[in-house]
Amino acid sequence: MTTTAGALADQLRHLLGPDRLLEGDLARNLYSHDGSIVGGDCGIVALPETTDEVAACMRMAHEAGVDVVPRGSGTGLTGGAVPLEGGLVISLARMRAMGEVDVANSCMWVQPGVLNLDVSTAIAHLGLHYAPDPSSQQACSIGGNVGTNAGGPHCLAYGVTVQHVLGVEMVRPDGQVVVLGGVAPDPPGYDLRGVVVGAEGTVGVVTRVLLRLTPLPPDVRTMLLDFLSVSDASAVVQAVIAAGVIPAALEMMDRNMAMAVEEFVHAGLPTDAAALLLVEVDGTPAEVETATAVVEHVAREHGVRTVRVAQDEEERALLWKARKTAFGAVARVKPSYYLHDCVVPRTRLVEIMEAIGEITEREGVMCLNVFHAGDGNLHPIIALDRSDPDETARAMSAGDQIVRACVAMGGTLSGEHGIGVEKRDYMPLVFDHDDLEAQACVRRAFDPDGRMNPDKVLPTGTRCGEVGLADTQVPEGTWI
Repeated sequence: MTTTAGALADQLRHLLGPDRLLEGDLARNLYSHDGSIVGGDCGIVALPETTDEVAACMRMAHEAGVDVVPRGSGTGLTGGAVPLEGGLVISLARMRAMGEVDVANSCMWVQPGVLNLDVSTAIAHLGLHYAPDPSSQQACSIGGNVGTNAGGPHCLAYGVTVQHVLGVEMVRPDGQVVVLGGVAPDPPGYDLRGVVVGAEGTVGVVTRVLLRLTPLPPDVRTMLLDFLSVSDASAVVQAVIAAGVIPAALEMMDRNMAMAVEEFVHAGLPTDAAALLLVEVDGTPAEVETATAVVEHVAREHGVRTVRVAQDEEERALLWKARKTAFGAVARVKPSYYLHDCVVPRTRLVEIMEAIGEITEREGVMCLNVFHAGDGNLHPIIALDRSDPDETARAMSAGDQIVRACVAMGGTLSGEHGIGVEKRDYMPLVFDHDDLEAQACVRRAFDPDGRMNPDKVLPTGTRCGEVGLADTQVPEGTWI
């Protein structure tokens, strides 16, 4: 630990007490990783519990010139919460307070460490829920969801996190506390709330979030469709929406994933099918009846083998358990996995699924697919044993080819996991120099010293002023 870092640790220990400042090797190793395969180098870890404590931590880090990495539950899949070169990790995991529900405005302030699922559980008695529902919602935090602009199966109809965050309280890099957005439907001025959502902790530390709460639907119906062809299942996704039905959720699972999940959950999934679609429609009873009929009609036109309709809430919950535990089920196949969450236009689903199959077969790696088919948000999961260098290299190669294939089909890099470290260097595939420079300038407006979650999201060379010259070499009067 450097002298500067040591002095900062002394200050933080005095502020938080020894139990809420982690410095040991075990803790530093733990906080050097998240849910991705990225590993880093953690300096010290602070565990504040209030906005005032976060602000004090930030002021101390600012005065010491130490980098800061905000962290939620550590479930991220792109290395976004992984410190790369020491510095201070501020974990928001202990900030789990929920405010009173503003029933009149259907909103509620919560601290960033609150788990996603806990919000909906806490307000269900009011007939409300929080719509974004990542598959990891039992473990992921609201703060992390804000950082990555998280989605989830039901975001096809309801939208992703940015549509459900009305405002944020944030501590700037110098320790100043600001509130951006609010209950008012259209606050004047620039939408800085929208800048913070999805910024992956590069502009400050979010300490409270004003959530939009959504009424529970009066009726819901969940269907499981199985097909002997991935192409037929993919075609149904496009055809259902083209027929005028936007399901609340429209998820796809291929045979490899269905087999892994069925062994894990025992939900009665047909493991001999090439692909499964989990379709949920909601609304009034009449709307649900109409949408169900359309889905069944379209599916039968594309060779569906069976249509299983959940008969009660218990069966519906079991089908969703199968979907939402899919990532964990991969552990039954291989000890680790590597995935991207690229998005392609829905009209290219058939092509991209064929391309993923060709790529993974060519590289000799096993791929399991489970994804948000309705909005084209893919999750090709390449199972691997990271102790095998050759298999790991082939998995990385396959992942790289899949990303490039998605972009070539008019897609983009991420639907909900963020950019972090894993996809940072792919940013020039979808943004030109001017686009990246504009994003770097926005980031610099919030964080002029570049200490907030450094080396994430934007590739090196895109920050304002990164012109290859030291400041002292720039001619006087030059605007950079």
